[in-house]
Amino acid sequence: MMWAACGRLVGVWGSPLTPTFLYRNINTAVTVRMIFRQLFDRESCTYTYLLADDVSKEAVLIDPVIELAERDAQLVRELGLDLKYVMNTHVHADHITGTGLLKKLVPGCKSLLSKESGGVADVHVEHGETVSFGDQELEKLAFTGDALLIRGCGRTDFQEGSSEVLYDSVHSQIFTLPDDYLLYPAHDYTGHSVTTVAEEKDCNPRLTKSKEEFIDIMANLGLPYPDKIDEALPANKVCGLYNLPDNLAAKFEAE
Repeated sequence: MMWAACGRLVGVWGSPLTPTFLYRNINTAVTVRMIFRQLFDRESCTYTYLLADDVSKEAVLIDPVIELAERDAQLVRELGLDLKYVMNTHVHADHITGTGLLKKLVPGCKSLLSKESGGVADVHVEHGETVSFGDQELEKLAFTGDALLIRGCGRTDFQEGSSEVLYDSVHSQIFTLPDDYLLYPAHDYTGHSVTTVAEEKDCNPRLTKSKEEFIDIMANLGLPYPDKIDEALPANKVCGLYNLPDNLAAKFEAE
């Protein structure tokens, strides 16, 4: 399952069954500046995104990592933000989410997850629903598959992934957006932080191929499963709070 929408800023997250969020400003009568921060976890090469309305200070945090939850909470405090939602684009397989710990560090914020994920959350969203914070909005449009990375794409060999559906989804839902839209990935392993629709349509080495060639490429990647998949998947079904390794359990209890 993926998420998408249309507006001024697109965020594309790329792991199996990954949603894609696209930001837009609800109030078109005025210019409202959005606070935007792209944060990085070196161990899992995961990007976390903080988005906030500059007037109301309402904010959402997307895809936090448990080891860096204190960093995220501190940034929210430093910027004087009211953290409304901690959102996960999907049930992650390569790291444990910081959602549960952040709910303790920033009282009052709610966890948010897609209904299709099967995970526990305070708020579940379905196809076509929107998530608002101040005059900003994220809209959810569900379609099955994976998502786009910078010069690559998410894997389809676990978590019910489908190479065919991924190819169709990217070409019909992302590559049909305006060429100058910025794309922000969930992961990057080569030092990139942002791309555009036009760049990926022209330069993505996998998704510029025919569908048949793409399916063959994905079937022969020969990659091992993520190192943390056995602990991450069950924990992330419940906001990152199930059967945690001792070092992470101690971190949570100490807060």
